[in-house]
This record gives sequence, C-alpha cells and structure tokens, in this order.
Amino acid sequence: MDKEMNRQEILTAHTAALVEEERHLLQRLSSLLSELDVDAEAREAVAQALSDLSDLFLLVVVGEFNAGKSAVINALLGELVLKEGVTPTTAHIHIIRHGQTHAETTTPQGVVIVTHPAPWLRHMAVVDTPGTNAVIQRHQEITERFVPRSDLVLFVTSADRPFTESERAFLERIRTWGKKVVFVVNKADLLSVEERGEVRRFITDHARRTLDIEPLVFIVSARLAQQAQQTPSAAAASLWEESGFEALHTFIHRTLDQRERLVLKLSSPLGIARRVLAQAEDLLRARQELLRQDVESIDHIEGQLRAYEEDMRQQFTYHLSKVDNILYEMGARGNRFFDETIRLGRIFDLLNNERLKRQFEQQVIADTPYQVEQQVSALIDWMVDQEFRQWAALTRQVEERAHHHARAVLPTAAAEGFEAKRQQLLRSIGAMAREVVAGYDKEAEVQALVRDVQNTLAHTALVEVGAVGLGAILVAILHGVLLDITGFLGAGVLAAAGLYLLPARREKARKELAARIDQLRADLRRELENAFEQELTRSLERMRGALAPYTRFVRSEQERVSALTAEAEALRQQIAHLEDEVNRL
Repeated sequence: MDKEMNRQEILTAHTAALVEEERHLLQRLSSLLSELDVDAEAREAVAQALSDLSDLFLLVVVGEFNAGKSAVINALLGELVLKEGVTPTTAHIHIIRHGQTHAETTTPQGVVIVTHPAPWLRHMAVVDTPGTNAVIQRHQEITERFVPRSDLVLFVTSADRPFTESERAFLERIRTWGKKVVFVVNKADLLSVEERGEVRRFITDHARRTLDIEPLVFIVSARLAQQAQQTPSAAAASLWEESGFEALHTFIHRTLDQRERLVLKLSSPLGIARRVLAQAEDLLRARQELLRQDVESIDHIEGQLRAYEEDMRQQFTYHLSKVDNILYEMGARGNRFFDETIRLGRIFDLLNNERLKRQFEQQVIADTPYQVEQQVSALIDWMVDQEFRQWAALTRQVEERAHHHARAVLPTAAAEGFEAKRQQLLRSIGAMAREVVAGYDKEAEVQALVRDVQNTLAHTALVEVGAVGLGAILVAILHGVLLDITGFLGAGVLAAAGLYLLPARREKARKELAARIDQLRADLRRELENAFEQELTRSLERMRGALAPYTRFVRSEQERVSALTAEAEALRQQIAHLEDEVNRL
C-alpha cells in the first residue's frame, strides 16, 4: 500500500506519460535484443529496468569492504540496523524498505529485505551491497549485477585509503551504465582538517578523470555520527558537527527531494537503455561487417564461376579447332590424292577398284580416326578436369571463409542464433564440395561424356555402340566416305562415262569428299558442343545450387540487420528525446 501511495504522489499526468514512453521504449529495446541474441546480462538489465520503473527510488550503496558502507547507512537511519565489522560482514544484498517495525526476510534469490519505520524510506529504498574488491570475487559479482538497478549510487570509500585502483576500476564499470554517483569519504575522524581538504581534492580530481563529472563529495565519520545519535543532547551537537554528517543528511533528506528523485528515477532506465543499445549497435555493426565480407566472398565466388564459364567456352573453341584441323588435313590429303590419281597416266590404277580403295584408305584416311579419337578424348579429359578443379577451388574458399571467421570471432552464447546458422550453412557447403571432390570419378565422368558423343555418331555410321570405341565409329563413317568416293571412280563408271570426263570426276570427287568431311565435322562439333553445354550447365548449376542456401541466408540477414539498425537508430533518437524531457522536469 505504501509503495502504491508513493507512486501516486510523484506521478503527475506529464510524468505518467513519460513513464509510459519509457516503458514502451524498454519493451521495444527488449524486442531488439531478442532479435540479436544479445547476452543474457543485457536482456536481464532491460527487463529489470522495466520492472524497477514502477518501484520506489533506489539508492544503492557500494564500495570496498571495510569502507564503512553499513555504518553510513546505520547513521542515516539513526540506529544500528545493519551489522558492521572489520571483516566482510555483508555477504548478501540488503534492501532496506519502509515498514512499521524492524524485520528481515530473505528471498529465494538470497536478497535480504529489511523493513524499518524511518519516514524517509517511504520515498526510497536503500541497498547495502557486498564489498567490491577482487579479494572476494563472488561479492563483487553480486554488487555489479545490482548496480544497474540503482537510481543513485552512493560510493563509499575510506579516508585511510581513498580511491584505490580496484575502486577506480569499479567506477569505470558504473560509468558505462550512466549512473549518477555521489562520493562519501568515511572515517574522517582519522584525518586532520588539512588532510580532509587534501582528500577532498584528491577524490574530486580522480572522479573528474574517471567519470568525467564534477563530483559531489561528502567527507564524514559514520562512527562519530552514530555516537552523536546515541549521546545525550548536550554533547551530541559537538559530535554531530565533528562527524560532518549534516551535509550528507541534508542531501538525502532535503536536496534529494521529490523532483530530484523523479529526475533520477526516470533517468536511470534511460542510462541503461543507452548502454545496452550501444552494445546492440556494436553487435549490429559487427554483423553488418561480417555480412558485407560474406557478400564479397559470394560475389567473388560468383565472379570466379563466370570467369570459369567464359574460360571454358574459350578453351573449348580452341580444342574443337584441333579436331577441325585433323579433318581439314584429311581433306587436303584427299585433294592431293585426287590430283595424283584421277588422271590419264593412272588409268590402270583407276580401273582397279580394290587397289584404289587401299590407296585411298592409306593415303587419305590414314590414322584420322585415331587422331580424332585422341583429340576428342583429350578435350573431354580437359572438361572433366576443369570441373574438378573448380569444385576444389570452391571448397577452399568456403572453408577459408568459415575458418577465418572462426579465428576472428569465436561464436558465443550471445550470437548462437545467427552464427550457428551461418556456420551450419558454411559447413554444409564445404561438406558437399569436399564430398564432390573426394568422390569425383574422373574416369566415369569421361566415359559418360564419350558415350554421349558415341551414341549420336553411331546413328550416323549405322552401327551399334556396345563396346565399339569412338575410333571404330569414325572408321565406319570414313569407310562410308571411302566407298562413296572410290565407287564413282571405279572401272565401270569410267568405262561408261569415258576417259574425257576424268577432270570432271576429279572435281566431283573433291566436292564429295569436302561435303562428307564437312558433315562429319558438323556432326562431331554438334555432339561435342551438346556434351560440353550439358556438362558445363550441370556443373555450374550444382555449384550455384550448393551456394544458394547460404546466399539466401546472407541476403536475408542483410535485410534483417538493416531493419534492426533502423530500429536501433529510432530507439537512440527516442532515448535522446526522453532525456531532454526528463531534464526539463
């Protein structure tokens, strides 16, 4: 009931609207963090800030153990409420709230709730934390987890060892949360008046450098303040004045009024939001850079595939020209054969069909089938080898990308969603590429392409492929040429046509041979081109198909990260707007 009444006291219509805006801001920020898989600490800080927005003003007292934090709180309360000692007596978070009587209860999380009837606790709760030095690391962890919840930090240091290195490091962490810090130097009774001035200057100077603020510093003796509170009135005033506690007492009870508490209360979640948002923006920038590099890598691979395709086409034309040259050479031999054979001086050779056929086969056809077969085999070997090399190159690039990122940024629980998916896809592509490379049966690929060429040429030669090789099919085709050419040069043709037609027969033989060779060259070229196109298309489709899931993931993530970046920028602007509104209160 007290908590509800106090909330109603401070919430005007304007401040209520600000609270709702901050609540909406924190909810949007929480959604952004969940989209980014930001670490649990940041998500918990935002969730706690959202919860604390409806709670009382929270004054958190921190400092090293034996600095006198509990003693300062007891002096503020006017009696011994918390246990004090020279050893680390505060092992748990203590939250002191208003209550009709003094009582203590412990939550399941190990937080001790202390109630006390001090009237000023109606407006705020005070938190006593364990020591913050590395000697008792567990205590420091507890404290550091609780500091983000604070609306104001009361940093207690000891006059006999003010602003130690561990305190400076702890204040650096507080600074990242954007918290307002008030310094209390306890045990002032150990110092002379001059020494108090030196300590104040020392604390002020170091606080400026550490927090970049003009610090508020109170130099007190909690021990003397407690003695004054327990001493008869005649001597109390002197002890109270000597303790220096009046300034701190006035700050807590008067300066820290309703307006000041409201400003700090509303500023606290904005400081948390700003810090956590900065962490999210760092993650977004890192992810954008990673995705940019991924896109570069994908574009590089795609560029290599285009270059591979272009180079394959150019090289294929070169290999085809070698086949053409073999057939051109056969045609040239044929022309020479006709010039030397189809003339009157060779009339008896022309009348001997069998001899003419043997001469044509030996001098014109010669080893053309073998040469063509060898060249086609070399061309097909080259095609298969180039595909294998391209798969191997793809494997290296994908694995290098995965390993490079693994070395640069080790995946953490905070990035498991995005990074796990990314690494899974990279591993999948790499595994597929490795499998293709490892299981690449060059001989089987070559034989498959050879069979494609053979099957079509076999129809031309009117033979069954079976175990017949490409050379045998070419022999059959060229023997057909042999029969056609020598057939119309035989004795019967010459006897019927007359010897005066020998020049015409020679010219016709040349044309016939050229036509048959052109046909053979066209058939070979067509089938080799078909086989090449099919193999190249299949190869590129398999490689691009392997990359496709990763490419889609990267493009999709780029769009998602861009949208999240825009949301983060909108949140940053809203935080700045709310900070301006709060500062006007």
